[in-house]
Amino acid sequence: MSSLSARRAVVAFGGNAISPPNQVADYATQFEYTYRSLGGIVELLKRGYNLAITHGNGPQVGTALRRVELAASELPQVPLELLVADTQGSIGYMIEQSLQNRLLKEGMNRRVVTFISQVLVDENDPALSEPSKFVGRIYSKEEADRFIEKEGWIMKPFNNKDQWRRVVGSPKPLGIVNRTAMRELVQSGVIVIAGGGGGIPVYRYPEMGLRGLDAVIDKDLVAAILAHEIEADELIILTNIDAVKINFGKPGEKTINSMRIHEAREYISQGHFPPGSMGPKVEAGVKFVEQGGERAIICAMEQVDAAIRGDAGTAIIP
Repeated sequence: MSSLSARRAVVAFGGNAISPPNQVADYATQFEYTYRSLGGIVELLKRGYNLAITHGNGPQVGTALRRVELAASELPQVPLELLVADTQGSIGYMIEQSLQNRLLKEGMNRRVVTFISQVLVDENDPALSEPSKFVGRIYSKEEADRFIEKEGWIMKPFNNKDQWRRVVGSPKPLGIVNRTAMRELVQSGVIVIAGGGGGIPVYRYPEMGLRGLDAVIDKDLVAAILAHEIEADELIILTNIDAVKINFGKPGEKTINSMRIHEAREYISQGHFPPGSMGPKVEAGVKFVEQGGERAIICAMEQVDAAIRGDAGTAIIP
């Protein structure tokens, strides 16, 4: 199968595929987690797929914010947009090197490249004036007040009144800068790592061209845009559950193996998929299929091959 005729897919990892959940992991552990997380990618490559990979960065950005905070007495604050860029580079490096090592072990000759990706947003997006996306660690009320006064951060209660976290805007992604280069590389068989952490949010500024924002973009929605812009056949979103469920954790819980767009929209409107967890993944899958994709798959990391066969996970279809 030639590179141009090969099936194309975008595979989206969560940030916890890179490090253990709810832990500050050392970098040796992060490399180990990353290497282990790539089994499904290798299986897709064995099937002849051309791939783009995107990833989360939540735990890693939280660590970077903490590092900046600890250095605040000696060094200037680092804008969130630069921390997103930093973690794109470091996580991209871990995925790129780990995948190169796995491919070498398998005797597969495929090139891998990482893009530090800028993602276009609207500077007038209402989400920027109504921040709601939690970032960074938990603070006491006293600490939160200090950051509000000193740094101008917006802080909101988290879980209970004694826990506070910073919130930032999460604008909708409109497109990916350098998408043409990404598409050409994927079509030629190069494995592209792009859109990490939702990408760096930028907008068009009349005097300067592009300009960054202190915000974060939902990584799953960016995965859908990336899949559309490289003309992928499939979008594969990896998570820590086997399949999408309705009435999750309640009486009448039911696993959904396949759903059409209108069914997914109905489940969303009924509140089955919370905004902070499964909601963006289903929304991203729907968006990709609505724009012409063959199917979106949501599955566990270790079940990629079975999900491609239709034996695991949840498929969203036209």
